[in-house]
Amino acid sequence: MSRFDASRSGQPSQRQLRVGELVRHALAETLQRGEVSDPVLDGVIVTIAEVRMSADLKHATAMVHPLGIEDGEGVVEALNRNARFLRGRITPALKQMRSMPDLKFRLDTRFEDDARIDALLHSPEVARDLKHDDED
Repeated sequence: MSRFDASRSGQPSQRQLRVGELVRHALAETLQRGEVSDPVLDGVIVTIAEVRMSADLKHATAMVHPLGIEDGEGVVEALNRNARFLRGRITPALKQMRSMPDLKFRLDTRFEDDARIDALLHSPEVARDLKHDDED
């Protein structure tokens, strides 16, 4: 085993990252074409920020963010209901893989977290504390 084995450091391997990007692109193309016939997904634009692959490449977790919708949990549930259909649709794009990964969708809250942190940093309380730190 290499002494620079990525699995020991907790970081994804280069192969996991590459396969994750392939899955992300294939999912994005399939969703863009509107091939999923689910009333919850009709007219909804879904951003796929990242696809995280398991170490054995058998499971893929797609981090999604529906645009223009306050509560995206319904969209995530609809995507998880249609995961087998989507898996079948992305198979031709991933023909070089031995087996297709099982798909799972999770809501990506990074955008909301970033906005919340930004609002906190610009709040009067933090500005007051920063002013006091500058004076010391």
